[in-house]
Amino acid sequence: MTEPTAPPRRGRPGHDRGAVLAAAVALFIRKGYDATSIDDIARSLGVTKSAVYHHVSSKEQLLADALDEALDELDATVDAATEADGPAVERLRTAVERSVEVLVAHQSAVTLLLRVHGNSDTEVAALRRRRRIDRALAGLVREAVDEGALRADLDPDVVSRLLFGMVNSLVEWYRAGGPVTSEELARSVAGLAFDGLRG
Repeated sequence: MTEPTAPPRRGRPGHDRGAVLAAAVALFIRKGYDATSIDDIARSLGVTKSAVYHHVSSKEQLLADALDEALDELDATVDAATEADGPAVERLRTAVERSVEVLVAHQSAVTLLLRVHGNSDTEVAALRRRRRIDRALAGLVREAVDEGALRADLDPDVVSRLLFGMVNSLVEWYRAGGPVTSEELARSVAGLAFDGLRG
């Protein structure tokens, strides 16, 4: 069932749109999108349901905004890597490092993105964007193989999935504000992926 929509209301509820989105994403991750209602989001913020509708028209809009937050910078990162000059392996390495930084900066939104399964038009659109990103990254891997910079005995699609599977796994354990900065984390992931563990 879809949540009923309501027109934006005048007045100043106690939270801005960013706070409403953050609360919604946290609940979507914890309870699941389908099991979360606008009432749940309002309760988590300590405001009325109408205060939430002051900022958004529907629960689906919150989902779309969160997924766009995760995908917009990933799209830009991959586009920059595919369109830049220079060796493909260096552009791929930059894409890996930048993807780590995007994940850290938008960890909740990326976590939500990784959990969607195509249960709505919004989720289907997000998955379509993810597949486009995957294809572009696999293309970079192929270019790097053709240039002789990466092993030719491994399937580029598999390599791409393994690389970005490692990046995506960070949502399970990395916490911002800890002893490792996003830049250090990005260098570590890229170093492991491209240079291995040998000293």
